[in-house]
Amino acid sequence: MPQLSPLNWIFLFILFWSAVLSVSILIWWSSKVYFSAAANEKKAVKENKWNW
Repeated sequence: MPQLSPLNWIFLFILFWSAVLSVSILIWWSSKVYFSAAANEKKAVKENKWNW
């Protein structure tokens, strides 16, 4: 193990878990958008109430 200061270990810990969280959110979001876009495509076209 490299000899890092405790503050650097805390930064590495935060960086690692933020990367894990970001990747999991991206995977969740891409699967959510992928499956819901096909199901709601016709509904979005028919129920468009905006005039612009």
